[in-house]
Amino acid sequence: MKRFASLTAASDGSLAGSAVCLGNFDGVHLGHQALFAAARARGPAVAVTFAPHPGKVLQPQLAPRLIVSQARKLELLEPLVSATVVQPFSLEYARTPPDEFERALFDGVGARAVVVGADFTYGARRAGSIASLELAAKARGAEVVVVPAVAIDGVVVSSSKVREYTLEGRVEAAARLLGRPFDLDGVVVAGAGRGRTIGFPTANVDTTNELRPSAGVYAVRAGVDGGRWYGGAANIGVKPTFGGGEVTIEVHLFDFSGDLYGQRLRVQFLERLRAEKRFASAAELSHQIARDLEAARATVARTPG
Repeated sequence: MKRFASLTAASDGSLAGSAVCLGNFDGVHLGHQALFAAARARGPAVAVTFAPHPGKVLQPQLAPRLIVSQARKLELLEPLVSATVVQPFSLEYARTPPDEFERALFDGVGARAVVVGADFTYGARRAGSIASLELAAKARGAEVVVVPAVAIDGVVVSSSKVREYTLEGRVEAAARLLGRPFDLDGVVVAGAGRGRTIGFPTANVDTTNELRPSAGVYAVRAGVDGGRWYGGAANIGVKPTFGGGEVTIEVHLFDFSGDLYGQRLRVQFLERLRAEKRFASAAELSHQIARDLEAARATVARTPG
């Protein structure tokens, strides 16, 4: 997949005749994937996205927690498009008039088709609409393709809905909208070591992911440094049985032996098993963890992938 650092960089002629998808594509969920499928039907598909997320620039106090990092988004886009353009977004760029954006797409990039969702707007103060984009395309012999919203079991697929489900711990529902389990990446760092003392060693995952599931115990799969995958269970929370503290993500991997410190894990959340709970003793907690791991094994065994 070709990558371009801006629309200007993508105006070198190499993308002429392409079908361009416009959006933030946070999560690269099934709704986004429908855009890319429509683009591929019309030519080489190109994703034009923005960094940072416009919300972080325009309304930082209200900006959403991103479902995926920029690196993970590009990884997810890799099999779906032929090229990606990451346009830097700033307050200055937010003042771009709609007609200037149109020229960048059609005259600069050379788009033969532009694929958008039904609620798409663009340009300064969102003054550009689908109607104005269609006029600009028609004047250049190009087309605009509007892809209807995708619904799963009556729920419209959106990044905001994925965030809502994930924050509620409803990771199975989030996975239905994403088309894959919600995941996060992190590095294994030293923890308090309490899991090992009660017979269940865990990897303390330090992640920069903005979005994380709510506190609780989850059945998971985890890939170790891009290699082998293991089933397991994860606890997100403050470990109230031991007095609480900062929120951590601790993962126990089934049938794993070795040192994980410093290694990268990709953790897929398959099912929430229970809420976080304070136990009367470490022994009581240990008995519950044994039951959690049994339930997690059953979930991993019946989950495709």
